[in-house]
Parts: sequence; C-alpha cells; structure tokens
Amino acid sequence: MGIIWTILIGFVAGVVAKFITPGSNEPSGFILTTILGIVGAFVATYLGQAMGWYAPYEGAGFIGAVVGAIIVLMVWGFASRRA
Repeated sequence: MGIIWTILIGFVAGVVAKFITPGSNEPSGFILTTILGIVGAFVATYLGQAMGWYAPYEGAGFIGAVVGAIIVLMVWGFASRRA
C-alpha cells in the first residue's frame, strides 16, 4: 500500500512542481511531468529514509514529494537542454 500511496502523492506533486519550477514553461507533456513527479516522490522517500527523517516503512510526505519532484524536473530540464 505504501508504493501506491507514493505514486499517488508523486502524481499530484509532479503537477504542482511543474507550476512552481522556474523555467519549466516549455511543453514537456502531462505524462512526462507526472512520471517525473512520481520519480521525485520515490527519490524524496529514499533520501529521507537514508537521512533518517523517515522510518523504513514511511514514505515522503506531500511537501517532501514536491521538493523531490522539483529537483527531478530541474535535472531533467538541464539534461534535456544539453542533449
């Protein structure tokens, strides 16, 4: 159930992060944005557990997932401009 919750939070976090991320006005598609948001939620969960912020059975909260999604979106934007 924790993975499903992380996916749902990541979906919403990806949409929110798309609106907050500076320089993300270029169209990258709804599906790509939500996938990157889900990846960001998993990154936030993994980093939070590695740093000791979350217990091994806990996932990142909404704010952590949004921050993770913003980081992933910024890295994706940087990498896609380079290619």
